Amino acid sequence: MARIAVVGSLMMDLVVRARRPALPGESLIGRSFATFVGGKGGNQATAAARLGAQVTMVGAVGRDPFGETILASLAAARIDTRFVRQLDHEGTGVAVPVVFDDGSNLIYALPRANLALAPADVEAVRSAIEAADLLLVQFEVAPEATLTALRIARDAGVRTLVNPAPVAPHPPEVFRLADLLIPNEVEAAALSGLPAADPAAQAAALRKLGPAAVIITLGERGAFVHAPDGDTCVPAPAVNAVDTVGAGDAFCGALAVRLAAGDPLPAAAAFACRAAALACTRRGAAASLPTLAEVEEFTSRLPA
Repeated sequence: MARIAVVGSLMMDLVVRARRPALPGESLIGRSFATFVGGKGGNQATAAARLGAQVTMVGAVGRDPFGETILASLAAARIDTRFVRQLDHEGTGVAVPVVFDDGSNLIYALPRANLALAPADVEAVRSAIEAADLLLVQFEVAPEATLTALRIARDAGVRTLVNPAPVAPHPPEVFRLADLLIPNEVEAAALSGLPAADPAAQAAALRKLGPAAVIITLGERGAFVHAPDGDTCVPAPAVNAVDTVGAGDAFCGALAVRLAAGDPLPAAAAFACRAAALACTRRGAAASLPTLAEVEEFTSRLPA
């Protein structure tokens, strides 16, 4: 069984559905409201666990109802939560995704407790990272904590996956410690300074930052894999998307599982595209993440 450590964010998603984005100064009546367990770290940990991995989560929540709900959700997914701190002085992170009728979304995130995760907290759980096959991090916790986790993994020979989402200032060393950098096309444009229309040029520019390989996720167009042995365009299966909020996290979690199992990058990316596509057919973030059986059944229905 693949062993994956996730050092990352834990959030409660407060999801609003609306017909379209509001214009500046405009008020619109929304279609619905719901709460879901989220946060890129928690989502990616849940995605990996549902796909069969043994997952350890490192993060922070507040000692409040949102934090208790998140811990219960992770435990239900059989994720090891011993290394998730509950803070008295800071509230659990929240995010406000706004999902539109066409399936697209925008997200406002307030990290709160996530930014209180300190390097000392990560050092204290060094053994959990060293015991993993793979470390997965994002950009929703304090950058110093992310950097500490990556240093521990590199020293222990543990493979590192960095999902630079949301784009935020981080020490350049973060990129040099990444075995694989996984931005979406918006993040790739921001980090590379190159237009989203040219993922090959973006990926080449991003590799100069230091990662051994780059995968740029392209939404319904799949993913672009840029590795030392060549480039590969990986298509995504067509689905009727109703909510894309958890798709990127489904991709990262699924990719981590298949890489930890020994798949080459293109094959792992193809599996991850299928998991992400399936997540788009359901509402919510963690709630949309598929199980291994669901991905296998979905794959069996695709054209050969």
